[in-house]
Amino acid sequence: MLDACAELVDEVGYEGLTTTLLAERAEVAIGSVYQFFPDKRAIVQALTLRTMESYLQRLDERFASDDLTHWWDGVDAGIDEYITMHRTVPGFRTLHFGDVVDLHLLDEQRDNNGVIADQLARVLTERFGLDAPDLRFHLEVAVEAADALIKLAFRRVPEGDERVLVEAKALVREYLHRQVDARTEVPQPS
Repeated sequence: MLDACAELVDEVGYEGLTTTLLAERAEVAIGSVYQFFPDKRAIVQALTLRTMESYLQRLDERFASDDLTHWWDGVDAGIDEYITMHRTVPGFRTLHFGDVVDLHLLDEQRDNNGVIADQLARVLTERFGLDAPDLRFHLEVAVEAADALIKLAFRRVPEGDERVLVEAKALVREYLHRQVDARTEVPQPS
């Protein structure tokens, strides 16, 4: 049912999605849909959670296999995976991490991009031992900026305007370098 939901969201958008359409596409009785999901919001929430898990798994795989030597390589990998998901994962271009439906779809207390920033902070800390003051805050700002620019890139060109995507990565890297590296580097004695 989640695969059918992703396809339909790409075709008709969130507003056009109905439980009846979902049942037809998934080739199940409408009662089967309601057995698992009370409404379309719950279906989209389940799809979004699956997408979030996929994103984090993809990042873990990149961090385990790629030659990432510095934390900003990890940030680049996070942005690259987000872009790849826009291009390849059904429903993602429309739903992202659920903000189209509800800014608090992933967590009632924090907005969706805040949840992503938390997960990135966890991964960067585990992989690179990054221990910068206000890391989570700075990652949240970076995620918001990258998200907005990536959405712009995909509004301009269906596969993503490469110029905008390059600028998004440069902007995020420069911002985080100023906020994270500048505060964690130890001055060398002269």
